[in-house]
Amino acid sequence: MARKPFASSADLADKQQTLEVLADGVYALTAEGDPNIGAVEGEDFVVCFEALATPVAAREWLALLRQHTDKPVKFLVLSHYHAVRVLGASAFDAEVIVAHERTRELIAERGKQDWESEYGRMPRLFKEPASIPGLTWPTATFADRFTIDLGGDRGDLVLQYCGRGHTEGDIVAWLPRRRILFAGDLVEAHAALYTGDAFHQEWSTGTLDTVAGFGAETLVGGRGAVASGREAVDAAIGQTREFLRVMLHEVGSVRQRGGTLKEAFEATHAALVDQYGGWPIFEHCLPFDVSRLWDELSGVERPRICTGERDRAVWQELQD
Repeated sequence: MARKPFASSADLADKQQTLEVLADGVYALTAEGDPNIGAVEGEDFVVCFEALATPVAAREWLALLRQHTDKPVKFLVLSHYHAVRVLGASAFDAEVIVAHERTRELIAERGKQDWESEYGRMPRLFKEPASIPGLTWPTATFADRFTIDLGGDRGDLVLQYCGRGHTEGDIVAWLPRRRILFAGDLVEAHAALYTGDAFHQEWSTGTLDTVAGFGAETLVGGRGAVASGREAVDAAIGQTREFLRVMLHEVGSVRQRGGTLKEAFEATHAALVDQYGGWPIFEHCLPFDVSRLWDELSGVERPRICTGERDRAVWQELQD
């Protein structure tokens, strides 16, 4: 049997981008399972949500956005610390870069290693990597909630921490007047979950309960299509929760009977592949997901730092 290419290293084809106007002055860019990105217009400024992996990639998004608004970017919101979400920040020339306080700590602790890890796993997303000036540092951080007054009659954009999930510092952006939620990687719609830096038990329960509690009618997840309508929003949150639930059950069962990490991966793959196997980055993510969950259930409180070397070792042990 041919060996599977490492992670997404062989996924080099461009994805079709779709810019959706979700409401007056509210935008989302999706791209067939690539990281989603968004923007909300204020009275005389723009708030951008996520920054993509390089300034070159970010400028392509901004060129699309400029077809709809020429307002300057005042706030750039980073949902979490992963490289493909933050390293394009310099292109936005934002007055304020906002993130959770734990995200800033994670950038300091492991941002450089994560940059190298993600570049090795997803090279296509790093358009002209030499354009990256260095790590992205938030200029404003918060613990629970950060509110941006959009001005005029536009209301507020509320940034909120919902609990540990995809990472220790994920935040969402909530537009109450439009009932639109940018959920980052806490929710995926028809895209597999990456949980290599996750807290599965908290994410699958209290954190997703908080996300569901917004009652959003439109939800932009980290990857996949925009969920439009309460039924679709509930389905996206539900499929995210179910992915985590199956992982917890399968990995936990193998550990309980004294099995191995490899057996846990095989059992989890078998349990998920029929429903999720055709979704973007499923095969890429699952070895790293299972490895982190095995650690978590073994009492390793915080995720180990991902490096290129460790990624290759996990892949060789579980996916080859």
